[in-house]
Amino acid sequence: MPRRHLTAATLTVLLLATGTAVAHADDGKPSAPPGSTTTSAPPDVDANSPGLKLADGATLAPAKVLDIKSVVEDLSGDERRSDTNETVTFALQAEVLFAKDSAKLNPDARSRIQAIADEIKSQKATTVRVFGFTDNLGSYAHGLTLSKKRAEAVHDQLTTALGAAGGDVTFQVRGYSEDYPIADNGSEEGRKKNRRVEVSFPKSG
Repeated sequence: MPRRHLTAATLTVLLLATGTAVAHADDGKPSAPPGSTTTSAPPDVDANSPGLKLADGATLAPAKVLDIKSVVEDLSGDERRSDTNETVTFALQAEVLFAKDSAKLNPDARSRIQAIADEIKSQKATTVRVFGFTDNLGSYAHGLTLSKKRAEAVHDQLTTALGAAGGDVTFQVRGYSEDYPIADNGSEEGRKKNRRVEVSFPKSG
């Protein structure tokens, strides 16, 4: 299936700490599901700031690559793979896995899940997170139940697809309802992206 690369960024940031702390508000809700990996934009740095000048005799530390994130999405937008230095994440839109308001996998879903299982085997992953999400239509409680049931359905099929290798894998299976949207719920296009199941696991190195 044709694929397109949406983002491929390598960030190299040299920053000398000045000892000041950055405070931020805590609204009680994290911006991403627990255990997931996010990549932030580099901070703005004023090269002429006195706090960034080296003291006499001091030298810069070697450059360090903080993170590499690659995102590949198929042309239909039904499936997206994100890779960082440490984690692989597959996001499958609910429409390609389930009928509307259903948690029963359709026949086509099995081949997609089998491909993810093959990658889990390839990476020799022993911890796999399966998280379900909905859009903001309907009640939060209904979305919580539906997203959890969908995550459980994908988990069950992953276990079958992994076969004997599944015995070495610890799964974290959760439903998050409309929390952690990745697109604007104000349009059907955005809601479609938010109705998804994500499978993520560490890379082997």
